[in-house]
Amino acid sequence: MTADQNTDQRLPAPGPRSKVPAAVRGMRPRQWVKNVLVLAAPVAAGKLFHPDVLWHAALAFVAFCLVSATVYLVNDVRDIEEDRLHPRKRFRPVPAGELSPTAALVLAAITGVLGFGIGFLTSVELGVTLVVYLSLQLIYSLTLKHLPVIDLAMVASGFLLRAVAGGVATGIPLSQWFLLVASFGSLFMVSGKRYSELKALGAEAGTRRSLERYTQSYLRFAWILAASTVVMAYSLWAFENRGHGPWGVPWTAISIAPFTLGLLQYALEVDAGQAGEPEDIVLHDRVLQAFGAIWLVLISVAVFA
Repeated sequence: MTADQNTDQRLPAPGPRSKVPAAVRGMRPRQWVKNVLVLAAPVAAGKLFHPDVLWHAALAFVAFCLVSATVYLVNDVRDIEEDRLHPRKRFRPVPAGELSPTAALVLAAITGVLGFGIGFLTSVELGVTLVVYLSLQLIYSLTLKHLPVIDLAMVASGFLLRAVAGGVATGIPLSQWFLLVASFGSLFMVSGKRYSELKALGAEAGTRRSLERYTQSYLRFAWILAASTVVMAYSLWAFENRGHGPWGVPWTAISIAPFTLGLLQYALEVDAGQAGEPEDIVLHDRVLQAFGAIWLVLISVAVFA
């Protein structure tokens, strides 16, 4: 029996065929939840519901969805052979043969043109941010994806640029605390993702050669370091702004509790090896959603009231 046959026996059987068209699934709409990060700067500044700000933030969200779809489609074409050996990625439309590589590249070109068009029409700065995002992602996919540490930094940059995009699209200055929380929050998400992949699949079971250089103890150190820095930076911002809320209540300081508990809840999923797809945790973890809702209420009172 060959190694490929052994691998096939370990892989789960495919579920029922989705009714969603392959072209749509190839753009990975489930992962567009990451693009909600473009709202972070307007929310932190208390300006999200200003009509112009809300409109430009919405355009930034759509632009990032389209450009990130371009990245996903190109990556699936490039990694088609490796993805066919992966227990989950092999069911994506391109490696599964539901969407041809040629059709995927044509669709990638269309989404890219539309995304950049919306970005540059919204603001030149947003267009430039999208160009930087696409350039880094393509460089990562072509040359850097198998280099440990660089791998973490490059993927984390994608999360960070989403947060930056919300600021440049709406003309909201980004504070040092915002950038610190966004940067190390991104590193926390990515290192947790890699830790979960390594724990669930093993160093040789996935399609990332960088996993062969990582150890669980190293990745645990990375996401603990990132989480600690996020809590510290957020707490410093919260205490600095604790007197700015209505009725003299330190709303931002109080928000530290659900923020930290939410981080701990997500870390629980990371430690269990269940955070390989961060968007699945966000969409399905009810406890995490509850902490997020409480935090959002507190911040909304602090910055909007």
